[in-house]
Amino acid sequence: MQDVKRVLVKFSGEALAGENGFGIENSILKFIANEIKKLVQNNIEVGIVIGGGNIIRGVSAAKGGLIKRTSGDHMGMLATVINAIAIQEALESSGLDVRVQSAIQMEAFCETYIMRRAHRHLEKGRVVIFAAGTGNPYFTTDTTAILRAVEINADMVIKATKVNGVYDKDPNKFDDAVFLQTLTYDEAMQDNIKVMDDTAIALAKDNSLPIVVCNMFEEGNLLKIIQGDTSLCSIVKNQ
Repeated sequence: MQDVKRVLVKFSGEALAGENGFGIENSILKFIANEIKKLVQNNIEVGIVIGGGNIIRGVSAAKGGLIKRTSGDHMGMLATVINAIAIQEALESSGLDVRVQSAIQMEAFCETYIMRRAHRHLEKGRVVIFAAGTGNPYFTTDTTAILRAVEINADMVIKATKVNGVYDKDPNKFDDAVFLQTLTYDEAMQDNIKVMDDTAIALAKDNSLPIVVCNMFEEGNLLKIIQGDTSLCSIVKNQ
């Protein structure tokens, strides 16, 4: 965890909705902006991937059979663009320089993703938000986060969630759930452990990219983790 210069932070779309369960809560946008600003002020280069579950999920949209899975995933990609623009506005209002890059061309709203351009933005201290997933159906935003992290040579991926880390089973259902401080990539792919989907973890394993799972609502948590305090998170890495 030493000498971290560049990170990719993955936020769930659901987290943006707060207690409402749907849409975007301004107070959460402000909180995220403050947390990201702390990283930038400490000379950390930051990329962000945001999910779209607060608006629509491709799998859910296609569940009834009326909407094809491919179209459902396209709808989900558009949801991530909406969230990315919202986060961009929040970050800019806090004084940060931000770019949204979309895997799908939509020049009226944001740049099209180009890896070298993303590198250049990061080198100049800009926060880059990667939207529209990978641009392909059947791939999650977790996989997008790992893919973009590998492409921008991030030192780690931080999956910022509503829980403190990874447990051996659902802590909301089982009182005897055990907190797991560290896991191997293979352990993270076990059915009872939900870190990311297997495609994302396999890609991280192939590139020896550490995945940190933490509570996004713990103020200052992201910076503490990057500075080496891993007491309030779980880490998936090579042992």
